Amino acid sequence: MNYSERVKAELKDRYTDQPEFVQAAGEVLDAIQPALDAHPEFEKAALLERLVEPERIVMFRVPWVDDSGKVQVNRGYRIEFNSAIGPYKGGLRLHPSVNLSILKFLGFEQIFKNSLTGLPIGGGKGGSDFDPKGKSDREVMAFCQSFMTELCRHIGADTDVPAGDIGTGAREIGFLFGQYKRIRNEYTGVLTGKGLTWGGSLARTEATGYGLVYFVQNLLESKGDTLSGKRVCISGAGNVAIYAAQKATELGATVLTMSDSTGWVMDPDGIDVDVVKDIKEVRRARISEYVKARPNATYTDGRGVWGVKCDIALPCATQNELDLDDAKALVANGTKVVAEGANMPTTRPATDFLLEQGISFCPGKASNAGGVAVSALEMSQNSERLSWTFDEVDGKLKQIMADIFKNASDAAEKCGKPGNLVVGANVAGFLKVADAMMAQGIV
Repeated sequence: MNYSERVKAELKDRYTDQPEFVQAAGEVLDAIQPALDAHPEFEKAALLERLVEPERIVMFRVPWVDDSGKVQVNRGYRIEFNSAIGPYKGGLRLHPSVNLSILKFLGFEQIFKNSLTGLPIGGGKGGSDFDPKGKSDREVMAFCQSFMTELCRHIGADTDVPAGDIGTGAREIGFLFGQYKRIRNEYTGVLTGKGLTWGGSLARTEATGYGLVYFVQNLLESKGDTLSGKRVCISGAGNVAIYAAQKATELGATVLTMSDSTGWVMDPDGIDVDVVKDIKEVRRARISEYVKARPNATYTDGRGVWGVKCDIALPCATQNELDLDDAKALVANGTKVVAEGANMPTTRPATDFLLEQGISFCPGKASNAGGVAVSALEMSQNSERLSWTFDEVDGKLKQIMADIFKNASDAAEKCGKPGNLVVGANVAGFLKVADAMMAQGIV
């Protein structure tokens, strides 16, 4: 049993109640074995054993009062996973599904995603099982203020810089920042995703979706191809999906599908992003409303996006949404590229099958790193008390995504796995963190 297999087995025994975390850690450990073979000193320093354990886990209760005067209690978390290359950086997820396993998986992935950006940021994640859907602004404010009252003592501009995530948009970031500022009596860049009038960065809203498409663009260009004329299927209808659809359309592709938790739409004329924005960002309605504005489109309850014939598939919804049967359907329909816009949206069997079939598979830690990259650029602007133009930030984002693709491709080549971006992204992200950990001693 090699080093990575031993640590993986230990994790399975220790965390039987944390399947998402064990899955994410296992995928990384399998991929980085070539790097471990080249660096036997890592095992002597128990580097993996240290890497898979968070530096700190904060868990706390979040009491708040709803509009009927009833006291509600949620559970809050912050996973400060690894600070070897910079302050902890990662989003705050507000969703009923949030638990320790999911946040540990997200925080672990964030270590390598952040490393790949080339920026000095470590990995972390947090959130709560609070559901902002259906809550009034006053209820959301009450929750956010209670949540930040505890969280504020654990974060800071040079310690841990949270961001938005599922359920945590501009409204929630505003309430969280306001409470932090009131308690700490300081105006610092402690949260990213802020409003443009109070420290936010242009292009942050678009960053993850745009970055995903830029990554695919780099992949296609490496093969002498372009996005122009390509048919694209996208799952999800949130921030990432919307702006991935917008950028893909701008670059000449036809986006055929989008979805939400109730069902999905297919528009043979190409998804109208403005209609989706109105439904999801303005009215906060269901994607089924789309067909009222686009008569040629169809709506179907439940799952089904990956049964539509396309050249490129962009899963942008949530973890483990694209399974083995979906992967087989994509291959049968001639799909050439699958690029993850969400965190681990493809199951392990599906990922393995796609790689075996020669599909160009882009793992989320590389292809959806655009959001955290621009979050780090927001941190830089806050530190300098500057505000860059949209084109400046977008230009930096394009270059970061090009660099991530090149570094992942080069690492895969060096490992004897040319074209395998799963191995390449994991090894490239891991080695930077590992070198920093070795340099800093046993801490």
